[in-house]
Amino acid sequence: MAQNSFRTSQLIAFDNVAAGHDGVLSDPSGALVIKPCSQAEVDFYHSTTGDQHSHFATFLATFMGTLELNSDPDPAAALTRTAIMNPTEAGQTFTDSPHAIPNVPIVDDAWAPSNGGKIQTDRAIVLENIAAPFKKPNILDVKLGARLWDDNAPPAKRTKLDKVAEETTSKPLGFRIAGMRTWHGAASAGSNGISKDGYRLYDKHYGRTLTTDTVRQGFEDYFMLERGGAVAKGPLRQVIERFLDDLDELKSALENEESRMYSASLLFVYEGDEDALSDALAREQEEQTNGAHGDESTEDGDDDEQQAPAVQCLKLIDFAHAEWTPGQGPDENLLHGLRNTVKVLEGLLES
Repeated sequence: MAQNSFRTSQLIAFDNVAAGHDGVLSDPSGALVIKPCSQAEVDFYHSTTGDQHSHFATFLATFMGTLELNSDPDPAAALTRTAIMNPTEAGQTFTDSPHAIPNVPIVDDAWAPSNGGKIQTDRAIVLENIAAPFKKPNILDVKLGARLWDDNAPPAKRTKLDKVAEETTSKPLGFRIAGMRTWHGAASAGSNGISKDGYRLYDKHYGRTLTTDTVRQGFEDYFMLERGGAVAKGPLRQVIERFLDDLDELKSALENEESRMYSASLLFVYEGDEDALSDALAREQEEQTNGAHGDESTEDGDDDEQQAPAVQCLKLIDFAHAEWTPGQGPDENLLHGLRNTVKVLEGLLES
């Protein structure tokens, strides 16, 4: 496999963030997400790399390790840092040594992060970009929990977040839509609130306008269903059914853990290009049929060429305020929101 390196001065702004997290970066290939974070979040990700939480860890974006960013905004003054990424060896730290990273190209027009985000730190976690396999990813961020602050939060922050919860669906339902982006096609670009790249963006303020009576509309917008009780059909119905299967599995994992995860989010991604989605589902069906008949998936053993295109993916993200809490039982604050999310999705399948 060819080995190419990248430097922190070549990181670029990551534009697939549904909820508008500040300061999130990507490598030039778009395969990785580099997110500024606290030491607590680093520690939590490290804790999931062993066998103890292996079931839960399947619902996390693959943790590649950590990266120290240079706070100097001048690329010429930036330290030359490179990293080795090995998905089979999660949890390593990328330092100033000249290692290489597979399949990541060098780019000439380097860009240095300004570190202008809310978290003032040079520390970042490196995660797989779960949206990368999709042609046109539709992304939804659902923040979980009626209580959004951890035990270390100062009184002012507790009051602020409690007010947000009271004024949104967070308090009654245990979740709220934090942001999303949906693909509407190049023909719609630049009109009716759709950006030049063909996406409609919904920021955090959109989710805060929804109530217990209208929150279904948010999911109708995400799946681009007609508002007012439309029932999902065809490929979209299959996508929702698969999300429900994933949520049920995640619920089972969380019910068997003793943890507290305040302000964590569910990240939904599905293929927004209709043709690509239909092709992906058809290819999956074909591979299942071939497998049932014992057919070989490839003639030359090239698994990369035969890898099925992505249909949908669900992950749990944002662990700045997460910890394991032995003896305290499952995280009912989180589970309450997850269960109500399930109810809304189930409603999209019912007449």
